[in-house]
Amino acid sequence: MADAKPKRANNALSKPVQPSADLAAIVGSNPIARSAVVSKVWEHIKKNNLQNPANKREIVADDKLKKVFGGKDKVSMFEMNKHLSNHLK
Repeated sequence: MADAKPKRANNALSKPVQPSADLAAIVGSNPIARSAVVSKVWEHIKKNNLQNPANKREIVADDKLKKVFGGKDKVSMFEMNKHLSNHLK
């Protein structure tokens, strides 16, 4: 029996991506992994108390996040990832 190759994790989330200028205002301008982008955006949300207290799945955008969210005042946490991907190359 041939030697089995070790399984590799999907590196798509750990591959560095370049944030747009609008997103860089939150996460920094250096290339960063997608997973780290999401973590830093959540840090910003929690630090600035941007979750709707009545519905924790809803993010209320401040001026920086409005630019990332396409001008929307609020988005769901699930919709947020779609908006983030538009700002990553």
